[in-house]
Amino acid sequence: MDYSQFLALKQEIGLLIVFLLVFLYDTFAGKKSAKGVPVAACLGMLALTVYGFFESGAQATSAFAGMYVGSPVVAAIKNILNVGVLIVLVQSLKWANSEFTAVRRGEFYELILLTLLGMYLMISSRHFLMFIIGLETASLPLCALVAFDKHRYESHEAAIKYVLTAVFSSAILLMGLSFVYALSGTLYYSGIAAMIGSQMGVMLAVALAFVMAGFGFKLSLVPFHLWTADVYQGAPTSVTSYLSVISKGSAAFAFLVVLTQVFGSVYEAAWEWMLYTLIILTITVGNLFAIRQVNMKRFLAFSSISQAGYIMLAIVGHNAMGVSALMFYTLVYIFSNLAAFGVIGAIENATGKVNMTDYNGLYKTNPRLAVTMMLAMFSLAGIPPFAGFFSKFFVFTATLNGTDSVALYVLVLVALINTIISLYYYLLVVKAMFINESEEPIATFRSACSERLGMWVCVAGIIGLGIVSYFYDYLLTVAA
Repeated sequence: MDYSQFLALKQEIGLLIVFLLVFLYDTFAGKKSAKGVPVAACLGMLALTVYGFFESGAQATSAFAGMYVGSPVVAAIKNILNVGVLIVLVQSLKWANSEFTAVRRGEFYELILLTLLGMYLMISSRHFLMFIIGLETASLPLCALVAFDKHRYESHEAAIKYVLTAVFSSAILLMGLSFVYALSGTLYYSGIAAMIGSQMGVMLAVALAFVMAGFGFKLSLVPFHLWTADVYQGAPTSVTSYLSVISKGSAAFAFLVVLTQVFGSVYEAAWEWMLYTLIILTITVGNLFAIRQVNMKRFLAFSSISQAGYIMLAIVGHNAMGVSALMFYTLVYIFSNLAAFGVIGAIENATGKVNMTDYNGLYKTNPRLAVTMMLAMFSLAGIPPFAGFFSKFFVFTATLNGTDSVALYVLVLVALINTIISLYYYLLVVKAMFINESEEPIATFRSACSERLGMWVCVAGIIGLGIVSYFYDYLLTVAA
């Protein structure tokens, strides 16, 4: 074996270096200097993110007999995840140094970095053995993160539900992959695609159904979404924000690669209608159930389920425009959702309140938080000129690009109708903050500097990506 192949894993090596530095600092630092662990993790992640922008222009590479690949588009996808992780780490600084969390603050950052490493491997893998290694590396530490607040019963309940869901979804996925291996005799993506060709059989249909179900659990697609709201509510807010954007984004990219590179030849014969059904159910059910929520974390849980359906629309195009639309949508979703979770986390850390009715009259006492939440809701709803409008527009354009399929036009029409429904429940939050009166509104308070920094970055992303189109052009060039 040529160990120089490890040099192809540049971003993975960089992430491991950051992980080891945080781990050593946390292990050997004194009690007073240990407060710097979160700052060290943020600085390390910032350096890795900056390096990732240079890596996105590198040439395509391959390692371990083609099991691992690197390319400009893969590097760009990883860097989008880096941006999201960096914002999550910054927003969690106050929570990590709080009285109840400080004793294990290092473990939080180490587990976050370890899950990100697994997501890197999922995205770069071109062999299902490496993909499963990355999947489990990403999933198991997340179980510990969900149970991080061990003094709360809800956190224990959420962790148990997440563990059981992760176990069963992995088992279902592995069952499907065993069928695929029986049909093709290989676990390489390219080898499987060559062996199955365009011939559709019963075993391949069953295998594909199992694979899509396994990914459906990871992405919270309906009807595999039942764990999402309970886990989002029970987990610490910083972990919930990480689950809602980073975990979902990495799974969407991996799903795109598997469907197009492994099963692309049987698209029309098999998974086209499976995907259409999942998208319609996910967007519709997510929107309808979001209307009924009063807890803000459960509200954003069903919102994220609906957003997963829009993300899946980009996969339908399975072309360069679809890939760029998926990357752009994920980046915009990171800024929009983390802005909302930043406000929720700041209010929860200061007052412990997480219900929508608690936000009544928020603009009068905390106008900056109210405006930040309003911008996040407008972007998630797809209101112009904010970034969320353009992300949905690019996804719809990629879906209909070069097609005369009536089914695709109906699919996009259903998505557009659901966008109107989502506008209603997102505006419920805005109405609570700006119009509804409250006898006991949330008292005026000053959020932590790190929380404000995270929200400023998110607001800049929401506004900037809605004004500057260069970044989408750059992603489209990279994807092509």
